[in-house]
Amino acid sequence: MTVIPALTPDQLSLLADAFRLLGDPTRLRIVMHCMDGPRSVGAIACELGLSQPLVSHHLRLLRTARLLRAVRQARHVFYTVSDHHISHMIADLAAHMAEKTTDQDAAQHP
Repeated sequence: MTVIPALTPDQLSLLADAFRLLGDPTRLRIVMHCMDGPRSVGAIACELGLSQPLVSHHLRLLRTARLLRAVRQARHVFYTVSDHHISHMIADLAAHMAEKTTDQDAAQHP
């Protein structure tokens, strides 16, 4: 059994906001890309085939929600996932989605 900490109404709202942000495929791709290590805005944009302004906009939202963090190195800013909780949650959900379901499972969970 998984123990879920008691959350205040404000914390519950922040949790819902985090899931809402991750519900956007572009933002989810950005977070998953940053799980491999620090990435610059330019690298994220280039590697994912997105514009830099779009990536910057999404990064701002993801940082505000504490899903990503920015690390400045001289004149450059690199983005990475905030902590292992975020990485584990996304990796676990991705593994769950990748599992093959049997016909019996599909019938029980439409």
